[in-house]
Amino acid sequence: MKNGAKAALHRRNQLLAALEPDDYSWLEPYLEIVELPRGKIVYQTGEAIRHTYFPHDAVISLVTDLQNGGSVQMAVFGRESVFGFVSALVTRQSFGRYVTQISGSASRITLERLSKGLELRPPMRRVLVRYTEALLAQTLQTVACNAVHSVEARCCRAILSTHDRTDKDDIALTHEILAEMLGVQRSTVSSVTSALQRMDLISQGRGTIRITNRAGLEETACECYQAIRRSFERHLPSGHEGPAASAHSRPALDKQRNTAR
Repeated sequence: MKNGAKAALHRRNQLLAALEPDDYSWLEPYLEIVELPRGKIVYQTGEAIRHTYFPHDAVISLVTDLQNGGSVQMAVFGRESVFGFVSALVTRQSFGRYVTQISGSASRITLERLSKGLELRPPMRRVLVRYTEALLAQTLQTVACNAVHSVEARCCRAILSTHDRTDKDDIALTHEILAEMLGVQRSTVSSVTSALQRMDLISQGRGTIRITNRAGLEETACECYQAIRRSFERHLPSGHEGPAASAHSRPALDKQRNTAR
């Protein structure tokens, strides 16, 4: 892959794109592009963290495994994120199991090199600290959301957020993945997605979900979807679009899709 193509791919990650040109140039020689196939476990719970990852179109879940054999998603990372970084601020061991939810690529760099950059380059440090604040705000909002909002509303939020992170019409979301994201049984997810399909908000294929009425899905989602988007816009540098900003968020495209129906 030529250098120009590599640079374009690196900067599909919104944090790398938000860096000052000099800071990005300082990191770029040490960034490598890696593929993250679906189901790949990047880190197991307690495993030493040696690299941090800036996803392009991959979506990665941080999962905790429960004693009853179940598992629950604690955080999710897409192109607005870096993972393996926040854990390293506290300990060099993984807080949970990082597993690829939706396949794609990412830019990888050693933790030592990124840490050196944060030490030597204050503008880079500010970007990563602001991201950490946005991630914390997202996590706290999700805790509140799980406590008070319906499974249907939370399911809509999860589908929309995944859509934003991939920019793909057909989202590789299985009922099993959604159940883990929402902390509910697969049978509950089946009931909810069937209801959303009857409302003509989504259509379901084999292991995929397609949004057929994004505006309607946003209306059905809980307030947390927009709250998290605003949080990223508030914390991250001017011009950084956040996890909810994508081609799919444009009103003109929503209008076009709804008209096509």
